[in-house]
Amino acid sequence: MSKREAKENYFLRLKEYLDTYSSIFIVNVDNVSSNQMHQIRHSLRGEGVVLMGKNTMVRRALKTFVAERPEFERLLPHVKGNIGFVFTNNDLKEIREKILSNRVAAPARANAVAPSDVVVPGGNTGMEPGKTSFFQALGIPTKISRGSTFSSEVLDVGEEQLVANLLAAIRQVAAVSLAVGYPTLASVPHSLINGYKNLLAVSVASDYTFAGSEQIKEYLENPEAFAVAAPVAAAGADAGAAQEAAPAEEEESEDDDMGFGLFD
Repeated sequence: MSKREAKENYFLRLKEYLDTYSSIFIVNVDNVSSNQMHQIRHSLRGEGVVLMGKNTMVRRALKTFVAERPEFERLLPHVKGNIGFVFTNNDLKEIREKILSNRVAAPARANAVAPSDVVVPGGNTGMEPGKTSFFQALGIPTKISRGSTFSSEVLDVGEEQLVANLLAAIRQVAAVSLAVGYPTLASVPHSLINGYKNLLAVSVASDYTFAGSEQIKEYLENPEAFAVAAPVAAAGADAGAAQEAAPAEEEESEDDDMGFGLFD
């Protein structure tokens, strides 16, 4: 088939689809592989058809149909970039979901435009020191350490921040270890304390007594005795302090008498 015959055949097929189907999807096919396009055609079989073509040829074909169907003129502004047409008479929402279900992530290629923002977190680039001119051209500050390139933000991390991060990590390790019952250096002290508390609770609730629980049991059995003993102990301490202060006053008076005797 010659180029002219292929063009005429495309015009006829486009006109047939425009007359047959009531709805048209204009889809962007950037980074869509031929295998993926085949899957889309297969999923729409019996419910719609996919038509691809060069934009110049599509515009020329639409302009020839405008005289008969003026509404097709509204399609012309959208014929730009790498697009295709999906014709259907079925529910638009269902067809759209089928088209989107075939969308998959594709690896980045040279000169490809990402459909969404790509954020690369700061870190070791693994590049040689001689490649820093690339970052300088982009206005990205860098730091070279033993042949590795880092962001200059690492210099803003102080000792307090490092200690805080270390303590937070230790707390997280201890929490996870306690939750799963796996002993670690960070969780053993907490396990011992929790075990001792459980032992005290068992001793208080039962007749079993050991050195650590004797005083607690006495508190619980006779709390009034300890409530009275506390003020008495405080009063005894005050009396002892007063007795210690009294000899000091006597010594001062003796010194005064001796002083006066010298001048008489």
